[in-house]
Formats: sequence, C-alpha cells, structure tokens
Amino acid sequence: MKFELSDDQALLRSSTRDFLARACPFEASRRTMEHDPCGYDPALWQGLAEMGYLGLTVPARAGGQGLGTIELAIVLEEMGRACLPGPYLDVVLAATLLAAAGGQDALLADLAAGKAVVTIAREEAAFAGSPGVPARFEGGRVRGTKYFVPFAAAADGLLVPTRDGVCLVQKPFAVTALATLDPGQRFGEVRLDHAATLVGPPGLLERVDLVAAVGAGAMLLGIMARLLEMTIAYGQTRQAFRRPIGAFQALQHRLADMLLKTESTRSAVYRAAWCLDTSDADAALACAAAKAYAGDASRLVCGEAIQMHGGIGFTWELDLHFYFKRAKTLEQHYGSTESQLERALAAAGY
Repeated sequence: MKFELSDDQALLRSSTRDFLARACPFEASRRTMEHDPCGYDPALWQGLAEMGYLGLTVPARAGGQGLGTIELAIVLEEMGRACLPGPYLDVVLAATLLAAAGGQDALLADLAAGKAVVTIAREEAAFAGSPGVPARFEGGRVRGTKYFVPFAAAADGLLVPTRDGVCLVQKPFAVTALATLDPGQRFGEVRLDHAATLVGPPGLLERVDLVAAVGAGAMLLGIMARLLEMTIAYGQTRQAFRRPIGAFQALQHRLADMLLKTESTRSAVYRAAWCLDTSDADAALACAAAKAYAGDASRLVCGEAIQMHGGIGFTWELDLHFYFKRAKTLEQHYGSTESQLERALAAAGY
C-alpha cells in the first residue's frame, strides 16, 4: 500500500477542487439546497458529465473512465468539502451495480453522459428497527413499498432489490417526498406495482455496500477537513481578552483532537479504498471500519466546530450548519455506524 497519491491522483484532486470552486461555490450550493425542487442543479450535473466525473468508475466499454475506488474517494472527498448537493454517490452506486450485473452498457453510457439518473431503492422499513416487508418480483412486475429512496423524485429509473433479485423500474412512479435534515439530500417513499426488468441476483448488492461505505466515509472526510479549516481560520480572527481565541491552549488542544480524528479517518478511508481496488482479503472489514469510524469522528469534529464558533455556530446565516446536517445524514445513510460495527465484527470472525 502506498501512502502518497500518484501524480495522476494528485492532479485529479487539484482539478476536482478547482472545478468545484468555479462551478459550485458555496453560495450556489446554498441556493440549490434551499430553492431547487430537484435538489441539484441540472446545469452543474451536465458539467460533471462533461468533465468525466459521472463516468469515473463506469467501465471504458460503456463510455466511462474505468478508474478505481481510490480515485472515487478522492473526488468524493472534494465533493464533501464543497458540500455538493445532488445524487452523485447514489448514481455511482447504481452504476456499480449495473456494471456488476453485465449487459447494461447502454444505460451505463447514459449515466456517464448525464442523460439519466438512476438510484437504488433499498430501504423496506419506514422506521428504524422495523423489519419491513421485502418487495416481490412476480410476473414481470415489482410490488412493494420502498422508503428513503435517494432523489426518487428526480430519478429516471430505480434499481429495486427484491427477494428474487435486483430489478430495474423505469419512471413514471409516484413519489411521496419525505422531510429530511439535509436539504442537499432528498429522499422519497415509492409505492411500486410496476413492470420491471430483472437485472441480476441479490448478491449484486455486496459490492455496492462496500463502495457505499468508502464513498460516504470519503465525503465525511471532506466535511471534517473543511470544518477544521473553517475553525482554524475563525480562531485566528475572533478576539477574546485582546487575543485571538486560537492562541488559548485549551482551544488548541481541541483543534488537535479535530485534526487527529480527521487524519485517522483519512487513513481508514483510503486503506479501505485500496483494499477494494486490490481485492484484499480484509476489504469487507476495512470498509465497514472506515464508515463506522468516519461516522463517530465526524460527530466529534462537527460538534467541536460549532462550539468553537460560539453563538454564531448555531445560526442559519453561517454555512457551518449545512455541513453539520450533511454529516448527520451520511452518518446514518449507506449503513449506520451501528450496522457497520456489526459488519466489521462479522468480517473479523466474531
């Protein structure tokens, strides 16, 4: 395992950060999150397609770049830093499933070109802890209800796991919007009784779960890195007792804890990405551990950032609260911290 990015990977990081700074400054993201009914900017989505980000991990045979999980983690870390609204990770996960299924190159090409949005409708329960009723695929139709479907209202199609396999359902389908903490992440409830195409067996979700854990962990890493920068900058300008508050040792210790959590998350996320790309035997353990650690670490970093900003840290006007809401959503989505800890224990043989 290498502990430094290659020249190409470093260039990908810098070019992604530059692109997002130009195409998606935080003011634009904030307007999208607060006012756009789709939850993302279609013009920016096409820009992501033109720059090759939507096809980053799509196989070359389907018009993508065919890059690995490390490159995906690099891009998602930068998107976390930018608090980018939209279904990017969800579309990547759908593409991961379709690529594993095979025979879906035309749809993969549409995803890479930004011509279609497909997400995975997975959750069966309306409330945490409820087992739900698995969807059914019978007679060429999918029947059941899916909850917390990411960007369901904006999706052209849904990949629906059922007891019999994963099915593709094309719109139209009715969506009931669900209230969410993060305005940049939209979820809906979908009741299905629709014609569908069987894409592949339920086992296709195993790879998707691992990529999802790394991807969400990378976005949490980007959020933590950005909040650390914001808090350091605030500590250098905010005065108390005629001194910058960052000069006080107690606050320096808290900043050091934030840095430790951020860099430890970086190590966990990129090790997990490397394990996936090399088919390492510890991939399942590394991915679950990375997501679980990132969830816990982000909770501390976000909380410290808000507290060290003082009263302004809780205000609507400060951008910080958008990052806090995104982190809380990511902590629970793509496998909650508790479920990832259970997966890590199972992968370790306990």
